[in-house]
Amino acid sequence: MIKGRFAVPAGVTDWVIAVGVAALLLGTGLSGPHPAGGRELLGATLLAAGGLALAAGRRAPLVVLAVTGLFAAGHQAAGFEVLAVSYLVAVYGAVRAGHRTVAVAASVGLLVVLHLTALVSQDGPAREVVGQARNTLEIAWLIAAFAAGEAVRQAERRADEAERTREETARHRADEERLRIARELHDSLTHQISVIKVQSEVAVHVARRRGEQVPEALLAIQEAGREASRELRATLEALRDDDTSPPHGLDHIPDLVERFRTTGLRTTLTIEGPPHAVPAAVGRTAYRIVQESLTNVARHAAATTVSVLIGYRPDALAIRVDDDGTATPYPSPTPGLGLLGMRERVTALGGRLSTEPRSAGGFTVQAELPTNGAS
Repeated sequence: MIKGRFAVPAGVTDWVIAVGVAALLLGTGLSGPHPAGGRELLGATLLAAGGLALAAGRRAPLVVLAVTGLFAAGHQAAGFEVLAVSYLVAVYGAVRAGHRTVAVAASVGLLVVLHLTALVSQDGPAREVVGQARNTLEIAWLIAAFAAGEAVRQAERRADEAERTREETARHRADEERLRIARELHDSLTHQISVIKVQSEVAVHVARRRGEQVPEALLAIQEAGREASRELRATLEALRDDDTSPPHGLDHIPDLVERFRTTGLRTTLTIEGPPHAVPAAVGRTAYRIVQESLTNVARHAAATTVSVLIGYRPDALAIRVDDDGTATPYPSPTPGLGLLGMRERVTALGGRLSTEPRSAGGFTVQAELPTNGAS
C-alpha cells in the first residue's frame, strides 16, 4: 500500500517533456510550408533531435542549450519556419540552473544567426520585413523563457533558505532545551549523588579502620554511587557538548579504537568496500554506535577482544561490533540507556539496529544506516 502523494521520477518527467516538444515541433513543421526531398528529411530530423535533447537538460543544461541552438539554426536553414520551442525550453532550464549570463550570450548569438538565416532564405523585397518580424517574435519568447526560469530559480532559492532557517531555528531550540536539561540535572541530582557517594565511602572507610566486616549492601551502595556519578558526569558532558566544536564522525573512529586498545582490549578495525562520503548525520551516528559499543564492552562484558567493522555500500553504511565477553544467549539482556540511545539515533535516520548475544559467546551490535537522503 502506498501512502502519501504519488511522486513521478524526475527522469520520467524530463522524457515526457522532451517527447512532447519533439512531437509539437514535428507536427508544426510538417503541417506548414516546408521543403521537399532531402532537406525535408534533414529538417525533420533536426526538429525531433532538438526536442529529444531536452531529456538531458536537468543533468547538462549548458550542453542542451548549445545543442538545441545549433539544431534551431539548422532546421531554419533547411527551410522549416518553426519557432525554436526546444531552445526556449533549454533557456528556461539554463536560467533555472543559475547560468543566466551564458543563456543571454548564447541567445544573442542565436538571434543574430536566425535573423541572417531568415534574410538569406527569403526572396524579394519583403525579406527585410519578414526577418524583423521573426526577430521581434523570437526576442519576446526568449524574454518570456528567461523570466520564467529566473522566477522559478528565485522561488526555489527562497524555499531552500526558508528550509535552512527552519532547521537552524529547530536546532537552536533543541540546543537551548538540551542545556536547560543539563542545568536541571546538575542542580537536582549532582549534589544528592555526591552526598550518597561520599557518605558511603566514609562509612566503608570507618568500618574497615575498626576492623569490622563491611556489609554487602553498603559496598553495593558505594559502587552504585560511583557508577551513578560517572554516568551523570558523562551525560552532562554530552548534553553540554555544543555544535561549535567539530562533531565526531567516521574519520575519528580509528582514533577511538586506538584509545580503547590502551585499556587492555585487543581491538581491531576493518574497513570493507571503497570509502565514500556519507551525510554528516550518518557519520556522527556511526561514531556514537562504535563509541557506545566499546564503552559497554569495557565496562560490563569482561571481554578481551573486540572487532569493529565499517562497511561502505552503495546506498548504506554498515557497522558491526563483536566482542568475546560473558554475554549468554539466554536470557536476552535488558537494553540500557546506551542501547536505547543508539536505537533512537538509528531509527531517526531510517536505519536498522540489532543487538544480541552471539551463539559462540560474547555480544554483537549491528547497524545499517541509509546514505541516500540523510543529512
